[in-house]
Amino acid sequence: MRSYCWLKHWQQKLRSLKGLLLVIAFWLLLTSPSASQFPALNEAPVVLDGRPVFEVARTNQVNADERAETISTSLKEFLASNDELIATTDIRNKAPVILVNGRYLMTVTQDDAALNNADSPRSQAAVWTQVLNEALDVAQQERSRGFLRERIVISISVLIVALILNRVMGYVWRRLLRPLIESITTPQDDGNTPPVGLNLLLSSLLTLVRLSLWFGVTTYLTNLFPFTRRGSYFLRRQALVGFLEPNLRLGQNEFSLLSLLILFGLLLGIVVVSGIITNFLRSRILRLTGIDRGSREAISVLIKYSLIFVGAVVLLQIWGLDLSSLALIASALGVGVGLGLQGIVKDFGSGLVLVFERPIQVGDFVAFGEFQGTVERIGARSTEIKTLDQISIIVPNSRFLDQEVINWSHRNPVSRIRLPVGVAYSSDPKIVKDVLVDVSYQHPQVLSTPPPLVFFKGFGDSSLDFELLVWIADPPKQLVIKSDLYFAIESVLRRHEIEIPFPQRDLHVRSGNLPIDLSDGNSGLSTPFAEDSN
Repeated sequence: MRSYCWLKHWQQKLRSLKGLLLVIAFWLLLTSPSASQFPALNEAPVVLDGRPVFEVARTNQVNADERAETISTSLKEFLASNDELIATTDIRNKAPVILVNGRYLMTVTQDDAALNNADSPRSQAAVWTQVLNEALDVAQQERSRGFLRERIVISISVLIVALILNRVMGYVWRRLLRPLIESITTPQDDGNTPPVGLNLLLSSLLTLVRLSLWFGVTTYLTNLFPFTRRGSYFLRRQALVGFLEPNLRLGQNEFSLLSLLILFGLLLGIVVVSGIITNFLRSRILRLTGIDRGSREAISVLIKYSLIFVGAVVLLQIWGLDLSSLALIASALGVGVGLGLQGIVKDFGSGLVLVFERPIQVGDFVAFGEFQGTVERIGARSTEIKTLDQISIIVPNSRFLDQEVINWSHRNPVSRIRLPVGVAYSSDPKIVKDVLVDVSYQHPQVLSTPPPLVFFKGFGDSSLDFELLVWIADPPKQLVIKSDLYFAIESVLRRHEIEIPFPQRDLHVRSGNLPIDLSDGNSGLSTPFAEDSN
């Protein structure tokens, strides 16, 4: 069961990072030594068991790729015969040729000699014959049973070491490196949590390190055996040909699919790095200035989006994209997106208004509709509010501009709360007033300036109605303060024997004569509704 959960955990992580895996994989393919082995059609490598042996040039009849493929196929057929193979040179039609066990393999041309800086085709044929004999000896040795058994043992050992390193890297990352990076970029003393961008970057770094490990292990293992080496070489070649060929035109320039994927990854990196920089600026630098939390958040949002905009423009210019042509495309897409996504665009616009006008700020205690809570984050599209029940509510930014919002913390967090109190009619109003004022002064979170006030509201049905008004400086705690004051008021009123009444109704029965007939000899009562015997 534990192994199944572990497998499901890794499957979910791989799905979520699928795009990142593609970028990393193709970047590794691009930077691998095989990336330079597939030049233009003027030259191509002859491959034996996935190892390039030498490069041949094109001829008047065939291009370099077709010629190299024909020679590689012939060498593969020669190895399939399981005979001892020896390459020799000969002269046919005044041109040097290379033979394998007396069978024709290829003709060395003047272009081959020029490509490899040889003096003549004959000297080039002699060099290639020596290289080919060494490659054939290695290929035949790799097909022996003893060699295969040795390589299988090496493969198992490498896999065991890789699994151990994978677990060790995860443990070191989670226990040491990640907490260290988070402590540097995000202080925990004020309750801040690492931003989403930082979490994504840290998870991506660990995934990148592990992918690099397994890429190296996979490359090493596939190079141990001739049949796996041929497959990996073919996959690398097809990937490089498909992703490195510039077949996409943007403006006046042509781009390959790999270059666009790398560009997308760099743009994503700009977003993540901008978030990390602004988070470090907010938590480490802006805190030292002494400005309030809402101002720090507003400055951080402006800096973040400025860095993203400037970084994206500079990167696109370096990449060679014509921004004027992209502006036309963006304007056309903007019309369509604006018509189809009016609500989202409205929320983005409202987010800009909230940042610049600042009717609400991070840390403010607000009430809208039936909810009350503290503003935790103001994003581009939505705002996160944490209620008194510690439940996060995601509210679209446009709602704060479309309807009334009570901001208890706006400009001045000092606010007044009201506590209605009813006492019995037998109570002395002056004593009640003094008791309520004394209770207010005894509470540590009730401000003495402005002083508490007690208003005599009027005569109720069953009570004298008073209202206690006190000032507090911490709006999110108003419910707690009200509860504390009511507890204290009830205790003090009970101690002063002041009754807290409850609704009562008095029933008055008016006196009168009842038609009661008292009959002689009858101890009971005769009702007037009794039927007359006469």
